[in-house]
Amino acid sequence: MNRPASPAELTADIAHMDAQQLREFTASLMQQLQQQAGDLCQKQQILEQQQRELARRDEKIRFTTVENEKLKVELAYLRRIRFGKKSEKLAGIQGLLFEEAIDEDLAAVETQLSRSAPREEKQSRRQPKRQPLPPGLPHTEIRHDPANRSCPCGCALKHVRDDESRKLGYVPGTFFVEHHKRGIWACPNCERIEQAPMPPCIIDKGIATPGLLAHVLVSKYGDHLPLYRQEAIYGRAGLTIARSTLGSWVGQCGVALQPLVDALRRELLEQGVLHADETPIRILTVPKEGRKAGKGWLWTFVPGEKEAIRAVVYHFSDNRAGENARGFLDDWKGALVCDDFGGYKKGFRQGITEVGCMAHARRRFHDHWVHSESPMAEEALGYIKSFYAFEARIRDLDIEQRTALRQRELKPQIDAFFTWLGLQRQKVANGTKLAKAIDYSLKRQAALMRFLDDGRLPMGRVEMWRGDVRSGISVGRPFRLAVPHYPYHGSVSTSPSSNRTCRFPASGSLAVHQTFAFERLRGIGTRRISPNFS
Repeated sequence: MNRPASPAELTADIAHMDAQQLREFTASLMQQLQQQAGDLCQKQQILEQQQRELARRDEKIRFTTVENEKLKVELAYLRRIRFGKKSEKLAGIQGLLFEEAIDEDLAAVETQLSRSAPREEKQSRRQPKRQPLPPGLPHTEIRHDPANRSCPCGCALKHVRDDESRKLGYVPGTFFVEHHKRGIWACPNCERIEQAPMPPCIIDKGIATPGLLAHVLVSKYGDHLPLYRQEAIYGRAGLTIARSTLGSWVGQCGVALQPLVDALRRELLEQGVLHADETPIRILTVPKEGRKAGKGWLWTFVPGEKEAIRAVVYHFSDNRAGENARGFLDDWKGALVCDDFGGYKKGFRQGITEVGCMAHARRRFHDHWVHSESPMAEEALGYIKSFYAFEARIRDLDIEQRTALRQRELKPQIDAFFTWLGLQRQKVANGTKLAKAIDYSLKRQAALMRFLDDGRLPMGRVEMWRGDVRSGISVGRPFRLAVPHYPYHGSVSTSPSSNRTCRFPASGSLAVHQTFAFERLRGIGTRRISPNFS
């Protein structure tokens, strides 16, 4: 193998070369240098290409990692929606189911123990304090006196005092018949005949009294009993009232209650603060492309907590278009507490003041925290929790005091919260669940902070759920069949509106309040409809 020539040897060789040989030698060296430069450039290009490929793969790995985390969170969220509990905490009704079962088991065990325990143990056991019974309940006095009031010594026993105890009883709902008799009176001389007119009825020529109609509506919309169950309940009492008849009553009551709901709407639109939300319900449609059911929407409108009236008005529509809300609100100009649904945006441009809902902002952080236990989401929830704790503390104060305290104490906290969100957003990758939660809050910052300037405004749409306003529709949805898609949907919105509004009085039976409403509506003209609302 030829070894490379040393510098001394090259110098000696060059010294013996003539001009032509030197030129050829120089040309060969230049050619070698050019070839080496080309090889070096090619290797440099290959190296740069490999570096770009590595950078691309690193970026792809980072993107895939973020995408996988996002998909994991979304999958966990969908599993929770499909199989888990729907609310952010254990629902009150679900909690009561467990509490009832526990109370039943505890009572059974304690009863068995009390029967087998010695006498002194039963006497030493502390009894829970009973709540007083309502004073308005009817009382039936039952006396228990000795059958023989003579003493064995021959004297008559004298009454000393009474030991009293009260027990709560229940008589199942009873039916009664109102037998109306209208006497016909005639004059024997001029043959003039007089007869008192028949009192007006909610349903023309119907047998149901206002009290029975109110009971059917309260059972359907208040207690979420579908009509086929009511049919079975009435059957146990010996009455055969067909489901179709009950459905006809519900439909006609919806028409009869329309004047009341119209009056509620007029009163509602005189208030300065309203809550709005919409929830889907199933509707039967003409079969089309294999679909057996469509979707309708029930819009809920509630006045603010500090407004003069307490009412709920539902508005039905067969789509979620924004003109449905604008058509209901008409020319109303006030503060509307709502989510980020685009259907309300045009109303904001026409003079309605937008008030954001902090509960919706919180929900996005909560959904992410449930599935990922993100410290950042947990810290955001801590911020919002402190806001709600502050609002609970000032809830019963007047409007001026609420405004002053919010400006002095709460506003600095919320400013710090949004500043913190802006800093954290720079650390979160785009497209993730957490990024969307932060973007939602930052996008609606002005609307979410608007309540700070007015003590009438709430921090969120708590009124939509407080007092079973909106949840009643959701709770009853699985127990009602789909709503028929007829031109008139009166009972879909009017009956729940009157039913929920009657819940607001502090005392009294819901059926009594609705019966009173029917009594006042007697005589108002109605038209007969007979859709099977079951």
